[in-house]
Amino acid sequence: MFHYVYLIQHTDTKEKYLGRTDDLTQRLKEHNARGKKATTRNSQGEWVYVYAEAFRHKQDAINRESQLKNHGAGKRELFKRLENSLV
Repeated sequence: MFHYVYLIQHTDTKEKYLGRTDDLTQRLKEHNARGKKATTRNSQGEWVYVYAEAFRHKQDAINRESQLKNHGAGKRELFKRLENSLV
């Protein structure tokens, strides 16, 4: 089983979200379930995957998610690398 760190972006609001899961398909369905978050509740768009990293060990995924969420330089570098892939 793989564990994933992913970046999704909302097609309408352009909001970005970094997260971690072991089931990318199910997690995207959960993100796209209406009424979950005030900023996207009334929008017409949907969440789409922009980027994902796969890890064999859960702790590696936890560490990478923490690195991206808690260290601005890591997140900025990722966004810079993906600038043409963002919605």
